[in-house]
Amino acid sequence: MTSTLIEQRLSNQGLTQPRHRRAADVVEWLGAVQAQEYEPAKWGLGQRMKDGGDAAVEREFEQGRILRTHVMRPTWHFVAAADIRWMQMLTAPRVLRTLATYDRRMELDTPTRTRATRIFERVLRDHQYLTRAELGDRLRRSGLTISGMRLAFAAAHAELRAVICSGPRRGKHSTYALVAERAPNARELSRDEALAELTRRFFRSHGPATVRDFVWWSGLPTADARRGLEINRAERQTVDGYTYWTVGSAGARAPNRAGVCLLPVYDEYVVAYRDRTLVPHGPSKVAAGAGQSVTFQHALVIAGRIAGTWRITRGPRAVSIAVTPLRRLTASEKSGVAAAALRYERFLGIPIVMRT
Repeated sequence: MTSTLIEQRLSNQGLTQPRHRRAADVVEWLGAVQAQEYEPAKWGLGQRMKDGGDAAVEREFEQGRILRTHVMRPTWHFVAAADIRWMQMLTAPRVLRTLATYDRRMELDTPTRTRATRIFERVLRDHQYLTRAELGDRLRRSGLTISGMRLAFAAAHAELRAVICSGPRRGKHSTYALVAERAPNARELSRDEALAELTRRFFRSHGPATVRDFVWWSGLPTADARRGLEINRAERQTVDGYTYWTVGSAGARAPNRAGVCLLPVYDEYVVAYRDRTLVPHGPSKVAAGAGQSVTFQHALVIAGRIAGTWRITRGPRAVSIAVTPLRRLTASEKSGVAAAALRYERFLGIPIVMRT
């Protein structure tokens, strides 16, 4: 029965049967996508797309169809432009309470944060996209000196209030933009409507999942999770003492290419769940010689189970991949790894060399 639930989850996540052609549609389907590492996060979207390439994902980001901001848990996420306002209104109050301890430690009080946000609004007006360092420079010119982590937290506060978000990339550097200009048509919902929508997004795309999973992923309290499930009339099933919920149906399940995925670090399939029963690892949670949990590395997933890690080395003309299995792979699984690497090569649009 557990294997059936894993198959359902892989299908709902779009890993076995990609259903979307645009990256923004993948983000909208999943609700939000953890994205503190920008390049790997794009691959997380790409492998859930039908024939999606890195250039296509980058183009949608540049156009503002996908935004990158702090939302839900205090970390970076991709969100669809239309969703940024209602999602921040729903989840930001809890995140801001979490950040309060750090604000006190860094002496980042309310008047300072408010003043910084007003300056951000002024200097970013009329599509003036600025890096974080440039924002710090503009603050200093206005008589407010904030740098380092204090500047990062000041920017995060402005993000959580849906004032600023990601702008277009400038080479390898991220920029900030005004939400009002980057997402002028973003929706606003009542709290119950927003709660129902976020719950629906999570359990249709990440389900079968537990209440604890949603609480972890969204940062919302258990009472909100149960309310959202009630509004959506979610379906429940109990397996091995765990109660799993789903909303809607993803359609027929289908096996993917040899059941092998090369998932990026912090992929939704790995990080979105508190209960780990349906995210089974191999014989060890730490890859041999790696010294780190697979949660914080690129994950090799076979038949829904974490079977190893993989690393990327970028060269001037090619990318090399080194896979470290947690167990001995069969011949068909090795072929599946090669096929997954080929798919990544197509996504990047540059040659990939497999290293052993």
